[in-house]
Amino acid sequence: MIFVTMMWSTGGVVSRHFESAEGPEVTFWRSLFAALTVAVWMVIEGRGRAFRALAAAGSTVWISGAMWATMFTCFTIALSLTLVANVLIVQSLAPVFTALLAGVVLRTPVGGRTWAAIIVAALGICAMYVFDVSGLDGRHMLGVLVSLGIPVAAAINWVVVQRAGRGPDLSMAVLIGGSISALCVLPLAWPLGVSGHDLGLLAVLGVFQLGIPCVLAMRAARHLSATEASLLILLEVVFGILLTWAFGGERPGAATLLGGTAVLAALAYHELTKPDSRPQAA
Repeated sequence: MIFVTMMWSTGGVVSRHFESAEGPEVTFWRSLFAALTVAVWMVIEGRGRAFRALAAAGSTVWISGAMWATMFTCFTIALSLTLVANVLIVQSLAPVFTALLAGVVLRTPVGGRTWAAIIVAALGICAMYVFDVSGLDGRHMLGVLVSLGIPVAAAINWVVVQRAGRGPDLSMAVLIGGSISALCVLPLAWPLGVSGHDLGLLAVLGVFQLGIPCVLAMRAARHLSATEASLLILLEVVFGILLTWAFGGERPGAATLLGGTAVLAALAYHELTKPDSRPQAA
């Protein structure tokens, strides 16, 4: 899951190198390439069996697919409206939403160590938000509001995945999500006039920043609790801000760096203090 967050975190910095593509057109191509990537993956891995199972897929797969579509769409549209750091900070509310939703839906108590990690991470994010996030008016404010769809959809997705257990292969949910996202924004993106340079970058995003890591995330999430998965995904905030600082020209302030350190410390504490749940040898 840590490797997945590193791949996801490249989205912001790559998007800052587009020549002209923006908003709906970015969402369309990125989602389309992601869906095609997952389709090829499924053909290679299962020789088409997954496609036959798609028609018989239960509500879990379709709900997860709808949540992926929401996240794909909100992320790229929000990036076209505000700073990468703003989007990632709002996105990082996912662990709080996930913990609360898991408690209600799955009736699983949230342990003290998990709440401690959530609180420390939230304080770090608040420091980043209060002291360094600026320009929350006009399109920036709209970008922040659009970003709220990401943590809400992520929380629902991780709870659905955990509730499904290790039975169904939810990789096809990423295919469904990419297809829904591309179809929904196509009328807004038409006519498609993206340059060859931007199309190449969008292909990289669709394949390596979205398609492959989302499939890997579905596999990894089957072995993690919903709250653990969303906590680990907070690393995307830190990686994303650092990458955009180094290669995208968006320099974070001291509070952002301090808050990112707090997030890392919270994640390290949570994982290092996790009880060993592996079955003991007879």
